[in-house]
Amino acid sequence: MKKHMEGKSVVVTGAGRSIGRAIALEIAKMGGSVVVNDINKENAESVVTELKELGVGAVVNTDSISSWDGANNMIKQAVDAFGRIDAVVNNAGILRDVIFHKMTKDDFDEVVDVHLRGYFYVSRAAATYFRNQSSGAYVHMTSTSGLIGNFGQANYSAAKLGIAGLSKSIALDMKRYNVRSNCIAPFAWSPLVATIPTESPDQALRVERMKRMTPDKVGVVAAALCCDKAAHITGQIFAVRMNEIFLMGQSRPVRSVHNGEGWTVDSIFETAMPALEKNMYQLDRSQDIFSWDPI
Repeated sequence: MKKHMEGKSVVVTGAGRSIGRAIALEIAKMGGSVVVNDINKENAESVVTELKELGVGAVVNTDSISSWDGANNMIKQAVDAFGRIDAVVNNAGILRDVIFHKMTKDDFDEVVDVHLRGYFYVSRAAATYFRNQSSGAYVHMTSTSGLIGNFGQANYSAAKLGIAGLSKSIALDMKRYNVRSNCIAPFAWSPLVATIPTESPDQALRVERMKRMTPDKVGVVAAALCCDKAAHITGQIFAVRMNEIFLMGQSRPVRSVHNGEGWTVDSIFETAMPALEKNMYQLDRSQDIFSWDPI
């Protein structure tokens, strides 16, 4: 494997297991040094040991990404330990799945705090370094639960769709400094996914499919997006499902109607809606769109 990340330093959040660990290992295989962030110190230490066996620099960080000070500390730790920061992979996450009419304020706040607010905190902490050195890469984990939809995940879906918007805004604002930002919607079995309810045959089938999809498939794509060879790729959303890589669509106008005299409530339902309904989206879920077995 070519040492595409040699001399570079990356912060990977939630890197103590599963997808985060896989990303850290792929970066290390390419010669990159890694700050292994995970609130579980034992998991983080285990991954650091694996990375050092590959001959790269690696340090443990146990800060919470949902803390502004913690986010700034993990970026500073990368600079202190390795002399620079070249990429941030926002991977850490939690689930608090519950049907919407039973969702509590805490259910919503806890998920948004980690996913959306936390990803902003870590990204913002790195932005000043990236700007000053005129280079840098962000990779954020989004989800088809937000991009497409899913039951019982209003909190998670809102946060993950928000991350797609955050990434696009970062890409636009930081392009002038040669900084890029992309998203990945990962399909992979992990302890996080293991918390998904399996109360119905449909849910059980979804989980069984997920078990076939290993984190290393996501890890290699995330690591690739951190490389200099990906310097021209920014503002994109990818999905990774076993050996498949998808470029996901982004919201654009689909159909329009016009009335030179302006619309009334009656004319909207007589003319506008019948014309637009042919192109309206169904209440699809992720598993409806990705209905075939992973390959």
